[in-house]
Amino acid sequence: MIKIKDKIKNLNVVIGCPIGCRYCYARNNCRRFHITDDFNKPEFFENKLRLFESRQPKVFLLTGMSDLAYWKGEWIKKVLAKAAETPQNTYLFLTKRPEMLDIQTPSENVWFGVTVTCAAERGRIAALKSNVRAKHYHVTFEPLSDEVGQTDLSGIGWVVIGTETGSCRGKTPTQKSWAEGLAEQALSAGIPVFMKEDLCGILPESQMIQQFPKEFGL
Repeated sequence: MIKIKDKIKNLNVVIGCPIGCRYCYARNNCRRFHITDDFNKPEFFENKLRLFESRQPKVFLLTGMSDLAYWKGEWIKKVLAKAAETPQNTYLFLTKRPEMLDIQTPSENVWFGVTVTCAAERGRIAALKSNVRAKHYHVTFEPLSDEVGQTDLSGIGWVVIGTETGSCRGKTPTQKSWAEGLAEQALSAGIPVFMKEDLCGILPESQMIQQFPKEFGL
């Protein structure tokens, strides 16, 4: 069983997010370790850009403790410029507010994604493709708290599926059929699917699909 964190490294060049998701582990970690004074106010750690200069190719998630929609425009420009200078790596971004973005980049090594947790949020996928003009897109269905149903995945290069973790009260466990339905849609469209390890137990290990895009080189 592959743990996604063993393949994709978190590199949090921005820390903080005002959205306030009930299940946000990043907010709890920030408070616990006092990483920043106010998690509601994103902070840019420009010195971390030097970590892009790895000799070995790596895949980085840059929004593990933030949402791209709340990055300042100048931060985005600096990060994309540095990403373009380090083509050996692949850089992933995620947002829950794609309607707030206006980004255009020709870089082949950056992937922009949205989080979708239920059917009501499917429109985020179209909003991402409309507001971010890029080479690669991905969708993370996590925490999958409802049946998403038939979804337009055209132009999407990777689908990640996961359930809610932690001990938060009132969480909705992912149903087996919800995860299977999304995986079937993606696979039938030729899109690689990665089921996060926390789905093991909801689905038998023999049915766990853990694929990466070939562009990641993993």
